Amino acid sequence: MRVFKFGGASVKDAEGIKNVHHVLKTVGYEDVLLVVSAMGKTTNALEEVIKNYFDKSAELNSSVQEVKKYHNQIVLDLFEDESHPVFEAVNAQFADLEYFLAHNKSPNYNFVYDQIVSFGELISTTILSHFMSFMGIETQWVDVRNLVKTNSNYRDAEVDWDQTKKNITKTIKSKSLNITQGFLGSDENNFTTTLGREGSDYTAAIFAYCLNAESVTIWKDVPGVMNADPRYFENASLLNQISYREAIELAFYGATVIHPKTLQPLQKKEIPLFVKSFVNPLLKGTAVAKGPDLEPKMPCFIVKRNQLMISLSSIDFSFIMEENISEIFALFHKYKIKVNLIQNSAISFSVCVEDKFGNFGELNAKLSKKFKVEFNEDVTLYTIRHFNDQAAKLVEENKIVLLKQVSRETMQIITKETL
Repeated sequence: MRVFKFGGASVKDAEGIKNVHHVLKTVGYEDVLLVVSAMGKTTNALEEVIKNYFDKSAELNSSVQEVKKYHNQIVLDLFEDESHPVFEAVNAQFADLEYFLAHNKSPNYNFVYDQIVSFGELISTTILSHFMSFMGIETQWVDVRNLVKTNSNYRDAEVDWDQTKKNITKTIKSKSLNITQGFLGSDENNFTTTLGREGSDYTAAIFAYCLNAESVTIWKDVPGVMNADPRYFENASLLNQISYREAIELAFYGATVIHPKTLQPLQKKEIPLFVKSFVNPLLKGTAVAKGPDLEPKMPCFIVKRNQLMISLSSIDFSFIMEENISEIFALFHKYKIKVNLIQNSAISFSVCVEDKFGNFGELNAKLSKKFKVEFNEDVTLYTIRHFNDQAAKLVEENKIVLLKQVSRETMQIITKETL
């Protein structure tokens, strides 16, 4: 069994759906399980529905209609005959959504979020399955919520692996094209749950692990994993091979490679993961697998913009010791400040952080009672894995270097652009 994951960008319109058919015809579809995301920006649109629902906004109905109109247009572009059963199937999904909005009694935001956003994946796979059948490919549409069982931690549910494996091995048919939803599961009461960040990739890994799959392929609009973001580096190169360990290291530093929770089940059974282009499906792409850390071996650049560099020093020139540092980190946790780099000396402590939730003002007021606080806003953190002098020079050119930290394999540089 091969597991293929198609994200929202690959099924954002009728042409995208047709291209998935083209990819399957090109690389084969027997013994394949497709894990598919919501179409385009549907999750964002459904988040707007949720906002309007909780705000009791007059815009609630029109925001639902926007989502419906978007999907209906795709269905019309794919199927000329409006008596085709896909129209009834999609309308039934929207009827279920509207029923939930009208009858839900729970005030729990996370619960409501999961029940509503799940319609994105349910509708996209319904349309894709009907189109494959229309094109002569027999499919088995599978409701993933009957298979992936989780706890009730809505929006970031944990998988019950034993029950999930039993369900998957009993349900998924070999010798056919199985189509299911990414990102979703259900709890013991059969309420929908979602798997958190990078949930669809994780779903693909769950199925691969349970089925002892030959491989997982994530289809993207890029030729594979690059050693740098082409938006920031002119000569970004394709990486042919990355080890599981190296992929986890790159993800930790912020590379949009593959989330570690996706890699962990694959690594346990040494199932290779491929990142390939849905534009050119016959290109080799990048393999994340057992073997050399990087092929070819070269520096890898990770860029994090809009960072905040904070330097703390003791007011009375006393050492900043473990008890101070644990207190500082407790405050970072409290104010949801993500720490990306740490450096300390006898009487000072510097960190590079992300203030995603805009809480630094409150944190600064708290820290200033015990420490002298200096900070630089809008700095950039560069991480270079497998660095060399040339790579460091490339990053530092025409910038003010505020801090540099070097370990065996990794160099991190905090910079501010020169005017």
